[in-house]
Amino acid sequence: MANVGLYSQSMGLLTDLYQLTMAYGYWKSQMEHKESVFHLFYRTIPFKGGFSIACGLENAIEFIENFSVEESDVVYLASLEGNDGKPLFEEEFLSYLTQMSFDCDIDAMPEGTVVFPYEPLIRVQGPIIPCQLLETPLLNIINFQTLIATKAARICLATEGDPTLEFGLRRAQGMDGALTASRAAYVGGCDATSNVLAGKIFGIPVKGTIAHSWVMAFDNELDAFRSYAQTLPNNCVFIVDTYSTLNGIKNAIQVGQWLKEQGYQFMGIRLDSGDLAYLSIQARQMLDEHGLPEAKIVVSNELDEVIIRSLKEQNARIDIWGVGTKLATAYDQPALDGVYKLSAIRDPGGTWHNRLKISEQSVKVTTPGIQQVRRYYNDQENIADMIYDINTIFNQDCVIVDPLDMTRRRKISANTAFTDLLVPIFRKGKRVYEAPSLQQVRAYAKKELSHFHQGVRRFVNPHQYPVGIESFLYDLKTKLILEIREQNR
Repeated sequence: MANVGLYSQSMGLLTDLYQLTMAYGYWKSQMEHKESVFHLFYRTIPFKGGFSIACGLENAIEFIENFSVEESDVVYLASLEGNDGKPLFEEEFLSYLTQMSFDCDIDAMPEGTVVFPYEPLIRVQGPIIPCQLLETPLLNIINFQTLIATKAARICLATEGDPTLEFGLRRAQGMDGALTASRAAYVGGCDATSNVLAGKIFGIPVKGTIAHSWVMAFDNELDAFRSYAQTLPNNCVFIVDTYSTLNGIKNAIQVGQWLKEQGYQFMGIRLDSGDLAYLSIQARQMLDEHGLPEAKIVVSNELDEVIIRSLKEQNARIDIWGVGTKLATAYDQPALDGVYKLSAIRDPGGTWHNRLKISEQSVKVTTPGIQQVRRYYNDQENIADMIYDINTIFNQDCVIVDPLDMTRRRKISANTAFTDLLVPIFRKGKRVYEAPSLQQVRAYAKKELSHFHQGVRRFVNPHQYPVGIESFLYDLKTKLILEIREQNR
């Protein structure tokens, strides 16, 4: 289900000022007809992990389709001044912005694709001004959702197939952050969310029952459980740690037995503090002894993949995992280091001229050309990814070169099966891609992860999946770097 209405108002100014000043500079320099190629990619796998999950494409598509610079935007931009007190932009340029269309070709990796550093998640090709203006909003959308989807995938790997719920709304980074976090968490593998608006907008299942305040509103815990059971007998998961966890379990059992006598299923209890391993084992024993083996044990309380893995290793008797703050805020990795870089430019219909950025830091040196990512695989699993220029003709074995270590190379046989990951999304500004449902994206992400060696999915010292630049492109990159350094001595 599309993100209907979230970006319905004018979002033309959801950008950094320097995007607009550069656009003005292109326009003043009569470069607005120049064609360009930009790539969006990230440099470092988050959470010290072995993979990331691409996410946010559908929201990016919606943003592009609804983009416009409206009269109120122009009025605001006309009010901006330079350091001399004069208008920053000419009226004619502002008029140009209101008439500008995104006549761009955009290719992207489908949401749910497992992705690695330096691989372009999105390639944008077209007139330089609209391509430039897409930088900030695309990074804003893709960086955050990719980060959250990756965190969710790690958490769901730790829960080993147990139902996993996203409970992060109250701690998320604002309303939009909460909604997009719920969406991305679902892509990453979570089964449901507590966020009702996200449920309405995206069609994600919603879950939740009572908080401590319900129990505290009554004279005693048993009365609180009884009252809730009488009101919503088909939605009873009692939080049992308001006063005494073990005593709370006893009270929940008493009301659970009453529910069973009335013909309802007692859903279970929630543990939200204390020694979750010990308490879950005790709770399971108590529930079973009192004829409630079907009752589930839900846990929450600042969970993440590391804590969940530890609880699993302690043989905790936990059925359902509620993960909030550390999922919705991508705890311990506040941002994905995604970037958006120019890699080629030309006059309309002319010859492409490669561009790249060099730096004192090797990780910040970009790759030129019009890039695609080819994923090679065998019957068991994916074996390597190759970043290559789409104008390269392959008729023999390929060699990929590690972007950060030219001595690390891998030869790939010409008869190795492969798929190219970037698929057409827009052509000349017209959408040509039919987005799958969110449920299909979630299933695709899970299937994608299963095709990688388990070492890539490992939390501690994960296996480094081979990703390299095709050797001809790598040689071109090296040549351009040497030429640029020579020119700038």
